[in-house]
Amino acid sequence: MVCVSVIIGTLLLNSRLLISAENVVTCDGFVQHLSCDSGVIRVNSATFGRTNSNICSVGRPQGQTVNTQCLMDVPEVSKRCDGLSVCEFNTQGLAGRDPCDGTYKYYATNYTCIKAEKSVTCHGGYSYLECESGTIQVNSAHYGRTDKFTCSEGRPLSELQNSNCYSPNALAPVSKSCNGLASCELFATQTVFTDPCVGTYKYLRVSYFCLPTALRSSVICENANASLICEPGTVINIHTANYGRTDRSTCSVRKPASQTAKTDCYSSNAQAMVTDECDGINSCVLVASNGVFSDPCVGTFKFLYVSYSCVDH
Repeated sequence: MVCVSVIIGTLLLNSRLLISAENVVTCDGFVQHLSCDSGVIRVNSATFGRTNSNICSVGRPQGQTVNTQCLMDVPEVSKRCDGLSVCEFNTQGLAGRDPCDGTYKYYATNYTCIKAEKSVTCHGGYSYLECESGTIQVNSAHYGRTDKFTCSEGRPLSELQNSNCYSPNALAPVSKSCNGLASCELFATQTVFTDPCVGTYKYLRVSYFCLPTALRSSVICENANASLICEPGTVINIHTANYGRTDRSTCSVRKPASQTAKTDCYSSNAQAMVTDECDGINSCVLVASNGVFSDPCVGTFKFLYVSYSCVDH
């Protein structure tokens, strides 16, 4: 039985942050493998279910493949793989629940390979992020443990066994400390990050870009729209995009505190969708809404943040 299907997207220009885009489909219970020959992984979307009756259907009775309205998001794939060059994991039980009992399901992951710097800091240590030119833009940050080998020297096996350990708040403090700076210092400790697994020896893993100093940005509050426009003879080059909320002050006027309190809200598809809509053209219109990007944090008033530059056509 064919258990894994990989569809490789078109390679893009090396001058862009995006190197390549790929889709990986893995039948439930098998190992999913994501990898980048150059750069690091950034998961755009990861789902579990069935939307096609033919995929992962060999040897299965029709009753297990006829339901094609079965789908749920799996954020654990992003937590495990973002910022790595290679990520391999068993899908058995990864989704946590069954979205459609009796249907044989599969995992579908869309990810991009992006050019990024990487940093790994063992618990209790300091790391320094630095850009020789431009400023830092954090792509991913995880505090915990996702394998048994990183930062393992001299540690007892009992402190290395839990490889499913993720801090829920790592990206927000790292982004706050480093974004927009030429260099920054990070301290890998649970006094900064929530301890996601007491008794496990953890580490901080960060990937980041060095963005051009001529970077521009746009903030669009939820349910509003705005245009990105470059000068004649230049086109838009998208660097980062997120639909969610990363602070309490942006787009907060006349909003109750309950709608602005969550500051670790990140969409899984904003980067890819904004890039598809705007990259390589002179101007575009973006709409910040759940209907476009889905809702990454129900009950929170969100905004779309985009950073971009204008480059010669």
